[in-house]
Amino acid sequence: MAMRLQDGTRVWVCGASSGIGAALARELAGRGCRVAASARRADRLDELAGSARGEVVPVPVDVTDREAMMAAGEAVRERFGAIDLAILNAAYWGGFSVEAWDTEVIRRHFDTNVIGMAHGIEAVLADMRRRRSGAIAGMASLAGYRGLPRSEAYGATKAAEINMLESLRIDLRPYGIAVHTICPGFVHTELTARNTFRMPFIMEADDAARRIARGLERGRAEIAFPLPMLLLMKTAKMVPVRLWAEAFRLVPPRS
Repeated sequence: MAMRLQDGTRVWVCGASSGIGAALARELAGRGCRVAASARRADRLDELAGSARGEVVPVPVDVTDREAMMAAGEAVRERFGAIDLAILNAAYWGGFSVEAWDTEVIRRHFDTNVIGMAHGIEAVLADMRRRRSGAIAGMASLAGYRGLPRSEAYGATKAAEINMLESLRIDLRPYGIAVHTICPGFVHTELTARNTFRMPFIMEADDAARRIARGLERGRAEIAFPLPMLLLMKTAKMVPVRLWAEAFRLVPPRS
């Protein structure tokens, strides 16, 4: 379902204090959208609102807090009248290693990435169903396509998000609500700045934001990029499970 991102389109971007979320807020505001930007870091949101070319309204919130997310969604609707597009982008990344297994690290990933996305969906879903209109875009990752070394935590959440959004797309079709799954490859952000391994085809956040905006306008169910990384990961999905694991015998351990 294509949508026009133009003057008056009402957008709520979660995870907007930095990286792709901040770039998306700037891109959409520059196109004339009315943008509500949410994240925990209120000072970053204020900076974003002050520097954006267009309307950006800071709405600080912690996506892991259900009641706070429900209140934030209501605050955005009170300000804009309704939410046409919710972009659920909040993410957590922490290092993980089987040499020091820590289930709490996995829990933190799921609390922000998966449960945080679920809170965002809940905060907008009832009103969108009532209006039989709207769109939900969830930020997953190409990392969710297959298990990768030292991705027992982060990669698992991205796979869960992809599955959640795919199911949601089926169940919301009768209500006229579009669901978009966004799967970037490596993008220069605060999260990827911690990586010590080579990141092929890495791109800037502003470039990613433009690609996402174009994908939303064209109504793409899956917005995945860059193309070389997408083709690599799509091909990887067809590799048998045992062979996939064996292939990493030749790859140096990620630190």
